[in-house]
Amino acid sequence: MVKPEIKEEIQGAYRQLLDGLKLKPRYGQKLMIAEIARTLGGIEADSEGLRVGNEHICVLEAGTGTGKTLAYLLSALPIARAANKRLIISTATVALQEQVLHQDLPALKEHAGIPFSYALAKGRGRYLCLSRLEQVLDGTQANPTMSLFERELAAPNEQLGELAQELAGEYANGRWEGDRDSWPEPISDRDWRQLTIDHRQCTNRRCGHFSACAFFRARRKVEEADVIVVNHDLVLADLALGGGMVLPAPKESFYVFDEAHHLPDKALDHFHHRLPLHGAGRWISLLKRSLTEMNTALGKQAVIARLLATIPDALATIEPRLTEVLGIAGGFEQALPPLQGDNTTRRYRFEMGRVPAEFRDLTSTLVAAFAALSKSLDGMLEILRESLDPDKSTGLQREVAEEWLPLIAMLHGRANDAFSLWQAFSEPDVEPDQPPQARWIEFQSGRDNAGDEVVIAASPVSAAHTLAQHLWGRCFGAVLTSATLTALGGFERLQERAGLANRYRYQRLPSSFDYSRAVLSVPRSAVDPAQRDQHERSIIDFVRDLDGNEAVLVLFSSRRQLRAVEQALFDDTATRERAKAILIQDQLPRRELLERHRKRVDEGEGSIIFGLASFAEGVDLPGRYLRHVVITRLPFSVPDDPVGATLSEWIESRGGNAFMRITVPDASIRLVQACGRLIRKEQDEGVITILDRRIVTKRYGKALLDSLPPFRREIA
Repeated sequence: MVKPEIKEEIQGAYRQLLDGLKLKPRYGQKLMIAEIARTLGGIEADSEGLRVGNEHICVLEAGTGTGKTLAYLLSALPIARAANKRLIISTATVALQEQVLHQDLPALKEHAGIPFSYALAKGRGRYLCLSRLEQVLDGTQANPTMSLFERELAAPNEQLGELAQELAGEYANGRWEGDRDSWPEPISDRDWRQLTIDHRQCTNRRCGHFSACAFFRARRKVEEADVIVVNHDLVLADLALGGGMVLPAPKESFYVFDEAHHLPDKALDHFHHRLPLHGAGRWISLLKRSLTEMNTALGKQAVIARLLATIPDALATIEPRLTEVLGIAGGFEQALPPLQGDNTTRRYRFEMGRVPAEFRDLTSTLVAAFAALSKSLDGMLEILRESLDPDKSTGLQREVAEEWLPLIAMLHGRANDAFSLWQAFSEPDVEPDQPPQARWIEFQSGRDNAGDEVVIAASPVSAAHTLAQHLWGRCFGAVLTSATLTALGGFERLQERAGLANRYRYQRLPSSFDYSRAVLSVPRSAVDPAQRDQHERSIIDFVRDLDGNEAVLVLFSSRRQLRAVEQALFDDTATRERAKAILIQDQLPRRELLERHRKRVDEGEGSIIFGLASFAEGVDLPGRYLRHVVITRLPFSVPDDPVGATLSEWIESRGGNAFMRITVPDASIRLVQACGRLIRKEQDEGVITILDRRIVTKRYGKALLDSLPPFRREIA
């Protein structure tokens, strides 16, 4: 139960905020504030400030118009301050992060009467490294040892020096804070890689530039802030490092995950392992060729000399085994069909993640060899770091350690990544109640002057166990919210994917929108997409007959069909002029496309956008900027990616129905998101047309329809 004084503080802050912003209270927003206060305010702590109990998480589906950002800030911040914990606001998109930082938090600070500080936290790789900048300005591009590794991997860039001069000037005079995102012009990945650094290469307090370091300046602000704004990726990256490395420790934190439906997929990305075999062969060859120089420069240090002596044996095991892996992979490649269309990648997936015994034995040998290599490089890295400490004597000069540390750190990172991949690839799946690892090989055809590549990959098919153990089990409290958390009207799919326990609090909050202002239409012309030609023709005819003054978003499930419809409209003399006015996703940057659409509507013209799946979420065109959403096909995903396919196999092997358990619930979420493009504000109105007859003919159709908001229905 929330303490009375905190309850009064939240209620008072809410009244002040509404008065200050001249807003009216919203029913759903008040319910959300109350639910978060009950959950987080009811958490008890022991004498050491550690959480007691396991009912510390609430999951709230709150649609557009609820005002959820201000709701969770108003309710969670006073509770976090009273508990002496930090409040971490995590989003999935840059747009929402910027809204929280530049609109919601400033409004709360100005009008709610709650004193607090806030900061944005980003990973080290988003910040300029002053040591790297100095090396570029000195004309060394990195240092001599780095060139051993990077000379063959990065093309020279004459403009980098000019960019470095400009960055240095703006940072020195305080007009730029050193982060890539705030630089007014885009910085290419190639250039930025030579100006930043990762946690392995960073020497922290031992660096001569530590006091002026952009990352640590930003981190000091984060350490002092009551509210920290991050993205899901940084939260997961910090947890992967053990937690508390970049962000406060989970046990000291309240989390709010906005856009929480993205969290399971983001988590899977973090536990995904990949190893390009040709790329690995190149850096191993470079390491082998540089051993003589390493021994000359570092071998006078006794421990490093012993560690260097172990590397040739590891490489002697690794190199021929990688060649064997390439040979075995070639056999799998022969079983694949040839590339079609614009595709440049083919995949051979191991059914149920089961790797043949011969291959597993080979990968087990590579696990041991890369473990040995990683251990040797890690030992060297530790001595090099200690050599930078003036209070420690290692027998190695600081200048030498500074010169070699970046290269050794990079090699250690590559060796460690390879070890993790082979470990994930070789370990048997021993828990029958848990889904297996997905394991596959990718064959990438050379493109844009790049050579062919063979990639070995492995991934868990669910992040549920990891999230349950490392996040939900360790955090002091958490709120998960989004406009789309339920599938087919329930939270079961999210629970399964995110590892959320039944004992947590779940609630769908009522929307403030009048959905009867919108019509959901399934016209008689809608066709089952299994009839491919007829379905495509029905889309062409429908778009041709659209009112020329409408603001329309047409959502396609495939790029091929989008292009076919566009081409057919161009080929028809009667519709050619309309086709020229259609705005096509990928032909323009997203922001420019939306600006052109708004400009046309402002000038009284009609405008039609052709978009793919990414335009079904996050596109905000309120009022007259969007009056008609056309969904050409129900958004079923084909589980042909290795992770989805392996999970489906596992479910089917246990007597389940993967289509009903995964495909239909996920389609339900995407369909709600697509329909959600139409009603963005309380007075919005219009039509949603579904051109897929299956919504009324298949047995799952009723469940999909019933999961949608209560639009008026016109179903032929």
